[in-house]
Amino acid sequence: MVVFDLDGTLVDTAPDLVAALNFVLSREGLPTLPFQSARAMIGAGARRMIERGLESEDRPVTPDDITRMTGDFIDYYAAHIADASRPFQGLSEALDDLSASGYRFAVCTNKLEWLSKLLLDRLGLSARFSAICGADTFGVSKPDPAILQQTVARAGGSLQSTIMVGDAGPDVGVARRAGVPVIGVEFGYTEIPIADLKPDRLIGHMRELPEMVVALSSARK
Repeated sequence: MVVFDLDGTLVDTAPDLVAALNFVLSREGLPTLPFQSARAMIGAGARRMIERGLESEDRPVTPDDITRMTGDFIDYYAAHIADASRPFQGLSEALDDLSASGYRFAVCTNKLEWLSKLLLDRLGLSARFSAICGADTFGVSKPDPAILQQTVARAGGSLQSTIMVGDAGPDVGVARRAGVPVIGVEFGYTEIPIADLKPDRLIGHMRELPEMVVALSSARK
């Protein structure tokens, strides 16, 4: 079983997520953010992305304000979820290679489950995954190990034969807490370089994934 993070790992979702954030900020009369700055805010869910987007603004906001803005963000994002988001180059071929070797796949993300499924549906990827689980699926988010444990269970897998693939701290954290090896991707969204988080393996392109998965699987036997 190979369990993937979604944003910044399977799919380059930054263009549509940043557009949704800037839509909300603009609607609030606030300045929009440069793409690269906002890109690093992705990974902990919509609410946290908005909170981080507001941190540089000296404007008091209440939890209710954040909740309202999060609703606006999700509404806008759902309507534009695959305008510019695309799978990372080489993903399809990597999944084909691993599938041919007997591996199965799941998604474990801090994105909402229905948005995750909507995105993967739009990109024609949903059928690839035995389970697609988000922050609301089990009521916990990465790096809480329960979300990974329950994702693997829902997909019919075993933690003893699972490998995590992700781009940021929550992915490395959830893997470590669940006792699962983790492959870090260098093309994702993280303020802390993924190499500094010391995943078991690093890849710079999806074409490298099958070899790394097989190597980690062999090391566990």
